Amino acid sequence: MELRARIYPIRADMPIVVMNEEDAKDMGVYVSGRVVVEYRGKEVVAIADTTKIFVKEGEIGLFEDIRDLLGVRDGSKINVIGAKRPSSVEFIKKKLNGHSLSNDEIRAIIKDIVDNNLSNIELSAFVVGGYVNGYTMDEIVALTSAMVETGQQIDFGNNIVDKHCIGGVAGNRTTMIIVPIIAAAGLTIPKTSSRAITSPAGTADTMEVLAPVEFDVDELKRIVSKANACIVWGGAVNLAPADDKIIRVEYPLSLDAEGHMLASVIAKKKSVGSDYLIIDIPIGKGAKIDDTKRANSLANKFIELGKRLGISVECLITDGSCPIGSGIGPALEARDVLLALENKGPVDLINKSLDLAGALLELAGRVVRGKGRGVAEHILNSGRAKKKMREIIEAQGGDPEIGVDDIDIGNREETITSEHKGRVRHIDNGIISRIARAAGAPRSKGSGIYMHVSVGDCVNVGDPLFTIYSSTNSRLEDAVRLSQELSPIRVGSIIRTL
Repeated sequence: MELRARIYPIRADMPIVVMNEEDAKDMGVYVSGRVVVEYRGKEVVAIADTTKIFVKEGEIGLFEDIRDLLGVRDGSKINVIGAKRPSSVEFIKKKLNGHSLSNDEIRAIIKDIVDNNLSNIELSAFVVGGYVNGYTMDEIVALTSAMVETGQQIDFGNNIVDKHCIGGVAGNRTTMIIVPIIAAAGLTIPKTSSRAITSPAGTADTMEVLAPVEFDVDELKRIVSKANACIVWGGAVNLAPADDKIIRVEYPLSLDAEGHMLASVIAKKKSVGSDYLIIDIPIGKGAKIDDTKRANSLANKFIELGKRLGISVECLITDGSCPIGSGIGPALEARDVLLALENKGPVDLINKSLDLAGALLELAGRVVRGKGRGVAEHILNSGRAKKKMREIIEAQGGDPEIGVDDIDIGNREETITSEHKGRVRHIDNGIISRIARAAGAPRSKGSGIYMHVSVGDCVNVGDPLFTIYSSTNSRLEDAVRLSQELSPIRVGSIIRTL
């Protein structure tokens, strides 16, 4: 059927067309059905929506995505024919019914996800199928391999080391301390990191306070060859793009399928050629994982998956029951990092970073077992890590001389004080993160929370617990109100026994 194109200034991040209901009926196309759109020798398979009003008979609405792919102009005549749904839809249905999928079936699904051949409903069905029915290790290996193969792969050479944290802990900006320690030890660590989805800051958001984080592959290679390391946003280089699309579906559904998480982490590490990988698995009340048994099970699966993909993996199960560091939010966390690199920052952040860096040095064979933490501590205390971080900042286009006082934080603030005398018993990660986001983090880099207390500290009535920073009065008021409603810090009585 020949139809006249009408271009709408909308981006859908996938090929979608809008047809008049009568034209769609004539072609036998129904809502979420597929059509092939042809124009001057180019074609694209698109998902069809229908309308009685917004698109006239004889016309077809195209979003900017298809306009750019085909080079269509408003008013151009294009050819539209019906198309079959991809075979991967049947494989998704198979997974929903509780059956295991073959390598080829998983590869077909992942390829169609990357090529935008699946509707949001079909992609959601795939995510739910994996969440409800789980995956065998063979399926996870196939899922990981397919994610790697359908994305960008970067060769940084041999003996590449890396680090990952499964998240769930406020602050916890260990990566930005570990990377310069490892690079200063002579190892190569090209760290691709994420931006925040539900947290007040991702590593990429915090690093962006100090230097740009978005680079193409050639720029990344230049940075790593110069500094032996980078701390960049992985989304700019199209690593495992299927994973990003899956995460966008999981987030609003609050789903976090274990098989997808395993594949997500290892696929992105495999894509940059990692040979040695340390994974931080925080556990505790308020963290993603709250018991040791599940943490050990997850660790064993990471190790097995890594082994089958050619990566030596070691997992550290750490305390995730409360925030790590004093700052929560990009700028406040960046301040913590710079102070920690001078060995002046929060003790919990420094100690955890040294533990992880030491384990990574041992895993990569740089030092013998049991000596890694001491070597990492020497690198930090000697100033070599600080010097290396300045090299990384400069290589990424930032100011290598940036200091704590150069980092702006929100110009509106309010300090929340204790209403009780006693000992700090618990600080809720999730609530602290919600308050920091209410204040404007991570979009507003200077917004967030500065913690004045840690678990175990003794406080009196009126002592400061934390300060909220924001760039607007309304955001500050929202954050203060939320803190009063949810009370993220529990202060209990001090009990003495004789």
